[in-house]
Amino acid sequence: MNEQIDRKLAQQIVDTVKDVCGQNVNFIDGSGLIYASTDAGRIGSYHEIGRQAAVAGKAIEVEADDRFSGTQKGVNLPVYHNGSMVAVIGISGPPGEVRTYARLAERITGLLIREREIGAFSRTQEERRSYVINGLIRREPMAEEYLKEALAEWGIARGTGKRVAVIRVYGRPYAADGAVLDQDIRRLFERARACLYTRNYPNEYLAVLEEGDFARTEGMLKAFCAGREGDLKAGVGKAAPLEELADSYESGLTALESLRGSQENYAVYDQLTLEILLSRVSQASREEFLQKTAAGLTEEELELLAVYFEEDMSLSGACARLFLHKNTLQYRLDRIGRRTGFNPRRFRDAAVLYLAVKLKNRPCPADGAGQNR
Repeated sequence: MNEQIDRKLAQQIVDTVKDVCGQNVNFIDGSGLIYASTDAGRIGSYHEIGRQAAVAGKAIEVEADDRFSGTQKGVNLPVYHNGSMVAVIGISGPPGEVRTYARLAERITGLLIREREIGAFSRTQEERRSYVINGLIRREPMAEEYLKEALAEWGIARGTGKRVAVIRVYGRPYAADGAVLDQDIRRLFERARACLYTRNYPNEYLAVLEEGDFARTEGMLKAFCAGREGDLKAGVGKAAPLEELADSYESGLTALESLRGSQENYAVYDQLTLEILLSRVSQASREEFLQKTAAGLTEEELELLAVYFEEDMSLSGACARLFLHKNTLQYRLDRIGRRTGFNPRRFRDAAVLYLAVKLKNRPCPADGAGQNR
């Protein structure tokens, strides 16, 4: 299947063809899977003749129902666009009656694909940037011709490593101070010579940065984030080829989520260690682990442990941060040990509680990761 045909467009095509011929129409990918149909019950099923037509690259007609797996009588025609096969269109019915509609379906498919391409070309520059960035990071179908032309127009090299920087703004993005911050972020991306940048409303900003220039741009990002701890957090993903920009974006989200519960507001995926594992813990495993370790602890006790671990289990360092007497801190740590069965002053037990604190401060995907602070 050509990547420019997504399910939505495929369904539009089969519905349009059916309006003309009055017969059920299937859109079949190269593996024989029906991924759009006017008969909803056939979507997701295997079409043996569709697969054969795709392999042979030519039309195949079936004279009777059920002679082949998942097949009804009709015409199955491979459809091409710009020299590449996009799918096989199968029209149900006596071949003699629907044969002419198969060629019409081919024309309709080409027209609808071209219509979508023209719509993409006519976007404003900002819409086009957003379309390209989001298409790449979400692995959405995109016409190769359109992508090549856009990259050439913007002077973006395809063969160099790229990083996605993700900035999340908190507070009220539509307030007056939010508008000022919006402009500041856009100017930052321009100074950093970001290949592409966009805003995903209401509170996410994305920039694609050249890996070869990251030593310079990282300093700018750090300086921008400094002093804005209450306003935003930024995570930068690992370097990746343009075609794998989604990997950089996802690792940027991991870097961003590693800041949850931290006073820091800037992180780079390359510098993460334990956070990489924690980002992949399922909600069920997270809840089970917390139930066994930290279920009985109050928010105050969890905060105490967080500070204690940030100070490398130093009593004097934690006391200074928490404004507590050493004896008071020792008493509270001992009480946590009695409640949980894990002594935070012993290394092995402390490691378990450290993981519990980290997991407690991290959302799972099902919790709406990244939407709240």
